[in-house]
Amino acid sequence: MRYLSRQRSNAAITTCVAGLLSLATFPLAAVQAQDDPFKQFPLVIQCKHNETYHTFYLSRISQDGTATYQASERIAGTITLDGKAKAIGDEGGGTCVGKTLAELRASHQAYDLKR
Repeated sequence: MRYLSRQRSNAAITTCVAGLLSLATFPLAAVQAQDDPFKQFPLVIQCKHNETYHTFYLSRISQDGTATYQASERIAGTITLDGKAKAIGDEGGGTCVGKTLAELRASHQAYDLKR
């Protein structure tokens, strides 16, 4: 009886591992086929709001190409590759709002990750 139980356990583990491997290879292939979004967006954007300088760190990049940046005071903003920076919520409206990524880089407010 122990032998049969051990065979069932081994079969279940093998099936589980095979299923996980097949799931893991699908997203990996999809990621490799796309450009690395972290090469397209700056890691840090610096803005001035109400006489205070804030450092916004790249928090996430959604599937539609919108990058979200967040500062330590729960202040955040978004930008796309071809759009302009926008503040999230009521806070914001500093020196970054309305600028494109090219403008932020030209004004030395955007800092890219150097590899």
